[in-house]
Amino acid sequence: MSVEERLVETLLWLCRIPSPTGEERALCDAVLERLGRAKLAGAVRRYGDSLVVPVTRGTGGPKLAIAGHLDVVRTSHDGPPRVEGDKLYGPGASDMKSGLALMLDLVEDGREAAEGIDLTLIFYAREEGPYVDNELGPVLDADVDARGAELAVCMEPSDNKLSLGASGSLHARVTFEGRTAHSARPWQGENAIHKAGPFLAELGKLEPRAVVLDGLTYRTVTSVTLAEGGRGRNVVPDAFTLNINHRFSPDTSIEGAQRDVEALVGGRGRIEWTDLSPAAPPHASHPLVVALREAGVPAVEAKQAWTDVARFATLGVPAVNWGPGENAQAHQRNEWTSIPKLVEGRSILHRWLGAIARR
Repeated sequence: MSVEERLVETLLWLCRIPSPTGEERALCDAVLERLGRAKLAGAVRRYGDSLVVPVTRGTGGPKLAIAGHLDVVRTSHDGPPRVEGDKLYGPGASDMKSGLALMLDLVEDGREAAEGIDLTLIFYAREEGPYVDNELGPVLDADVDARGAELAVCMEPSDNKLSLGASGSLHARVTFEGRTAHSARPWQGENAIHKAGPFLAELGKLEPRAVVLDGLTYRTVTSVTLAEGGRGRNVVPDAFTLNINHRFSPDTSIEGAQRDVEALVGGRGRIEWTDLSPAAPPHASHPLVVALREAGVPAVEAKQAWTDVARFATLGVPAVNWGPGENAQAHQRNEWTSIPKLVEGRSILHRWLGAIARR
């Protein structure tokens, strides 16, 4: 069986096992069973529906962690996982079961690439949900190998590009308060929706704020993503709540981002913080990152989104995003990924591991 055929077979196997966020157990069980047939450096540790896999140990070389999430966003598909031309269709084919396929391939058919490296794989659950539910947090808290890496690679779909850093993300519920009245006599009340108008107009005019770090541009942006309010068609509303999603550059802390949102609201609404996710620096000059860049990645770019590299960063572990999945296909209906990029991703990964093992 060729490398391409083997990778396609593995990816189809992964896509055929449903694993929407919160329902990863069946896939975790299946991956654990499959890993049980491999000769690993130590026992696989399971935490909930997540796995820490010691592939190689005692080499004296760099300590690396490669992490991929088992869960996928629930999407619609017009058929079972399948291959059409050079595309493989299936739930999570891009985000990020293509990355998981390379991780399994390393264990089953590419172990020689990790010679000279202490390699740990992390398969984890609930990445696509709220920050506090993500099982990578408890895994890193509990497992010394998982958090003891010199560099971690998160297998986010990036078209094999090296995607550095991560924007921080916070969500806040901002409630504007008024007083009810009959809509025929609005002067007897105070319209909470109208009170929010100036704030919404200001946000609509707000330009992205750019910052350059390690030669890469990150943009701070603020958006209203949800709105709710009103009691009835003929009632002046006494409350109007907006969900604010604030994405901030890696030079800003969570506390700094909160202060920025508070300044935008300016005391006009009541703020409730609902999800706080830190940013992560790019680490472009880290020697292991430089080696990955030189292993044949097609481009280096800023990650204008949040990923779990930020969770590693809070522990002082440098981390980068890199994976063979199609970035534009993540979370899409009839999600697919490129088979040629999957094969090329394997080549990049093996060239990188080989280069740093020889140092």
